[in-house]
This record gives sequence, structure tokens and C-alpha cells, in this order.
Amino acid sequence: MALWLDAFVPTFGLIALGLLLRRSVLPENAVWAGMERLVFYVLLPCQLAASISTVDLARLPLGGMAAALWLALLFATGASILLARALGLGFATMTSVLQGGIRFNTLMALAMAAPLFGPPGLAFGGITAGLIVPGVQVLLTLVFAMGGETGGARRLPPLRVVAWQMARNPLLLGCLAGFVLAAMGGMPIGFGALVRALGAAAVPLGLLSVGAALTLGGMRARLPTQLLTSALKLLVVPAGTWAFCRLLGLPPLATAVATLFMAIPTATTSYVTARAMGGDAPLMAALTTTEHVLAVLTLPLWVALLVG
Repeated sequence: MALWLDAFVPTFGLIALGLLLRRSVLPENAVWAGMERLVFYVLLPCQLAASISTVDLARLPLGGMAAALWLALLFATGASILLARALGLGFATMTSVLQGGIRFNTLMALAMAAPLFGPPGLAFGGITAGLIVPGVQVLLTLVFAMGGETGGARRLPPLRVVAWQMARNPLLLGCLAGFVLAAMGGMPIGFGALVRALGAAAVPLGLLSVGAALTLGGMRARLPTQLLTSALKLLVVPAGTWAFCRLLGLPPLATAVATLFMAIPTATTSYVTARAMGGDAPLMAALTTTEHVLAVLTLPLWVALLVG
């Protein structure tokens, strides 16, 4: 019970606080717009670099885990796009369905890996996050680049356009910096403390931004899209991940951790990405809350299967 309280109470408490602040203390749009940009361009890259830089790359089965996780991401991406097409959604809305289908709440995933699987599980959790996040950012950069300035889906853009989009994506740059620092043995003393301090602010400020964007009408709207995307993320994608891990012969612990991470609801900062890159931000905010609520039912099932 303590595990679930520690995972869910901070998440929903900060979302509720953001909702309250937007309607009472901080009603100005400029305040929240500035906070979103701060999270996306500064705090989130620092969080990613700080977490990945602590991974010991030489001691973990990088090849097999990378293959399984990236195959799972491609599977989830294809399924999300097919779902959006089947529902007749526009490009901006499709990108939010995609984020709801392939992203995960890093904080919740790491918080669950340690008590469930001990120190080895936490080590596998760090490398899992380090492999998933760059893959997700590459896929999202490619998809958002295809939308152009008008937000309508177009044919694949020239390679130089995609390369430029990826080169200036702050989240991808944060992941790359984390891997370079991990290969060098970690962050320098002092500088590492600064980056970790900045990264620690990403999740609470991102959650406040999600709460500030929520409206009761927005959460009721497009409920079939929310439920189908949630079912894809919380049930279908982790099942596919487990199948890829077994197919590639990963050890049971690596399989369990990888599947657990892909069963975690979408990142609470997905709303910030949607706002910054031209997605359907209201739907993304609603999807984030819906998936976290439904995960209360689905995660105990996955934990029972994986731990057993």
C-alpha cells in the first residue's frame, strides 16, 4: 500500500494543485506559458542527463535490451498511428495519441522498480529509461517534423529538415549528454549537483502545468479516444514488450523491468511537449490523467504477473 501511495499521491496532488492555482492564485496565461517553456527547454533535459549519466554501461546487456525496447517502441508507434487513423483524427490529435501510446512516467517507473526487484532491478531500470527516452524522442521528432508549420500531415520531410529538428530537440540533446557523461564515468563534482537540482524541478513543475490545463469539459470530451489510447498503452504495449523480450532471450529480470516500464502510464510532461511542438495539448492533458487513473487497476495485474 505504501508503494502505491508514494507513486500516486504526489502525481495527483500536484495535478490538483496546478488546477487550483490556475483558477485562483495564478490565472494569467503568460505565467503557465513561461513555466512550460522552462520545463521543456531547461529542466527536462537536465533531468534526463542526470539520470542517464549514473548508468554503468559496461555491466548491463545493452544490445538485447535495446533491440527489445526499440522493437516495442516501433510496435507501439505503429499501433498508435493506426488507432488515430481508424478514429479519423487530425494530425495534431494523432501526435497526442502517439505520446499517450509510447511515453511513460519515468519517476513512477523507477520508484516501482527498486522495491519490486531490489538494486539489480533499479540498475536495469536506469538503462531501460536510458534506452526508451532517446528512442521516444527520435520518433516524436520525426513525427512532429512531418506536420510542417500548418500542423497537417505531409510526406516525409527531407533528411536535412529532420536532422535539424533532432539537432535542436532539447530532450534528445539531454539524452545524448547523459550517455556521453555515463561513458566518462558520470558528471563532474559540483556540476552534477547543479544539473540534478535543475532536473529535480522538472516533474513537479510539469505536473503543475498539466493540472493548470485541465478542465472537466475537456476530460469528458473525446472519451472513446482516451479509453482506446489508454487500453493500448496499459495493456497492448506491455504485452508486446514482454513478447519481444522473450523472443530475444532476455533474462527474466530484464524482461520484467522492461515490461513494467512500458506498462507505466504516459509521461506527465507529455502535455508540455504537446504545447511546445504543436500537438493537441487539451487531449494530452486529459489522456495523462485518464491513463494514471486507469493504471491503478492495470499495474497491480502486471506486477503480479511479472514478480511471479
